[in-house]
Amino acid sequence: MSIDLFSPVRAGALDLSNRIAMAPMTRSRADEGNVPSDLAVTYYTQRASAGLIITEATQVSPQGVGYLNTPGIHSEAQIAGWQKVTKAVHTAGGQIVLQLWHVGRVSHPSFHGGALPVAPSAIGFEGEVYTSEGLQRYVTPRALELSEIAGIVEQFQQGARNAKEAGFDGVEVHGANGYLLDQFLQDISNQRTDEYGGSVENRARLLLEVTQAVVEVWGAERVGVRLSPSGTISGMGDSNPAQTFGYAVQELAKFGLAYLHLMEPFVHEPGMIDPVINHFRPLYSGVIITNNAYTFDSATQVVQSGQADIVSFGQLFLANPDLPERFRVQAELNQLDRSTFYGGGAKGYTDYPALEVAVRS
Repeated sequence: MSIDLFSPVRAGALDLSNRIAMAPMTRSRADEGNVPSDLAVTYYTQRASAGLIITEATQVSPQGVGYLNTPGIHSEAQIAGWQKVTKAVHTAGGQIVLQLWHVGRVSHPSFHGGALPVAPSAIGFEGEVYTSEGLQRYVTPRALELSEIAGIVEQFQQGARNAKEAGFDGVEVHGANGYLLDQFLQDISNQRTDEYGGSVENRARLLLEVTQAVVEVWGAERVGVRLSPSGTISGMGDSNPAQTFGYAVQELAKFGLAYLHLMEPFVHEPGMIDPVINHFRPLYSGVIITNNAYTFDSATQVVQSGQADIVSFGQLFLANPDLPERFRVQAELNQLDRSTFYGGGAKGYTDYPALEVAVRS
């Protein structure tokens, strides 16, 4: 049987109707208290035809916050807000998992009552972030004490418990894009000398401990992990990414996860693992989701080749709530309004039109 984007696929315990996933995308539209808004209910429900929806990154604790108006999963109000989303998506026939997030050093003291953001090491990076006081430069974080790291694991585990209470179908551990777990994994940001630093085995320890803790809540068959082996955003990089991420992927493979979500690089530079899936497919026999800048044609090719099993789409799903149907009939795609990516209301969020297909009898 030939496989294409519209073929069903089983990812752990998740039976997906197609191989077109909605990628996690920060939209900065949460209400006060970082509670998902009623607009989020509409936004996700409009996109329920995805084989799988992966929510925007969702902080597991107040310590994990690094952006304005991003949702959390650490309060009763947040859980209740997400319950509205999951109920509506399920009623529409969709499946949805929550991405669990801690930003680490990618934050600012204004989010933490003046306290420094935390990281594996007191190493900063260049850049600016929007805060309630306007645009401000990132600061040098403080290194987490060894005694604090078990608390980070517990934050993720409690977030996983809360996601189950909120009615999700599973969770994705955010180990990509320069956030806390990625900061521990890569040696540019991790200069620790204890059991969480130095060797690749030590640097991967927190990622694997968090994954284990989340698996204890959900079972491996409803847990995914996202990695960006060639990501450079937020000052990231590694002296030997093939070794670092090769070890991480091989260890994650032992869990029997629902899927591994791998990001291709945003930029293409010498020394990068590029393409990512070509390198890691031989190391991981389970379900792989690939992401970044795929079109219908390139996504079809990668699925048919077996390099990946599912393709997640970000911006295309943002602008096309019925993306699978548009792909199926090869319809024109809506144009993106980049000015509405972050913050605001319905404009550029829930007002992208769906395709109207006239069916002739």
